[in-house]
Amino acid sequence: MKRIIAARKLLAVEKGATLQELKAIYRNFMKEWHPDKIQDSPAAKQEAEERSAAFIDAYHLLVSVAPETHETQRDQYEQTMNTSRLIDFQYKGTTLLINFADGSSYEYFGIPKSVYNNLINSTTPDRFARRNIYHSYVYRKASKAMEVAAV
Repeated sequence: MKRIIAARKLLAVEKGATLQELKAIYRNFMKEWHPDKIQDSPAAKQEAEERSAAFIDAYHLLVSVAPETHETQRDQYEQTMNTSRLIDFQYKGTTLLINFADGSSYEYFGIPKSVYNNLINSTTPDRFARRNIYHSYVYRKASKAMEVAAV
């Protein structure tokens, strides 16, 4: 959740911002801070590259957790949750990354340590996650993010 809150703060948007609003903010920022527009000094260009990279990451995170995005991916998400087995998971901070047998991965935000402990101590992690995690926390599909990081 800290990443989501930080992204909202960076973009200066409210929790209920629509995809159209996010896109407009993103475009306006990139018009002003795109590194190719800055030619006067290498330091200014470097700052623009850093700011635009942070802004792009925040934008993609907020788009991926937006209700509109979830609505368009609902069928695929439901199919994965109901038919694919959980093969492994990683917990860092309050973010839980779950990998499924069908090759998809999802990140869940704001997972308390107690819920994670219950998951690892469960005799049936699939069932525990289905009942206590999948529809209870903010999530995003992480497969694309992992593929980009691997390249």
